[in-house]
Amino acid sequence: MAAGGSAHEVPVQLKRLPNGHGLPLPEYATDGAAGMDVVSAEDITLAPGARHAVSTGLAMAIPPGFEIQVRPRSGLALKHGITVPNTPGTIDSDYRGELKAILINHGSEPFAIHRGDRIAQLVIAPVTRATWQEVDDLDATERGAGGFGSTGGHAEL
Repeated sequence: MAAGGSAHEVPVQLKRLPNGHGLPLPEYATDGAAGMDVVSAEDITLAPGARHAVSTGLAMAIPPGFEIQVRPRSGLALKHGITVPNTPGTIDSDYRGELKAILINHGSEPFAIHRGDRIAQLVIAPVTRATWQEVDDLDATERGAGGFGSTGGHAEL
């Protein structure tokens, strides 16, 4: 980790499934990386506009109070239009099935994914849960009920 900062490490139990044998575990590419690269456990070709839940060959026990977010890899998104449509995808702490990354091809060409290809990033994040407090009135703000585009920005909005 670079000077001036330290990462908080959270132990996560991980089980390699039969289709994950021989594949690398998710890993951080650099000391400053927030996301771990995860690889595909299958071969698949995504046609333009198609989506698929890509197997990783891994299951895990995420500690209570945390989630794992599945995020796109920026290079795949920029160069090929491959992204995670439900970004970020959430893996809950009580899920014990295979971790899969839902990918979609927004590009104009079929995109081949091979076993072992890096397909997404995993970010472990703390979960904050809300408690609802039903009230008759909400406090007033300068914005009020102004919705989409109400704070300015793009001239066509």
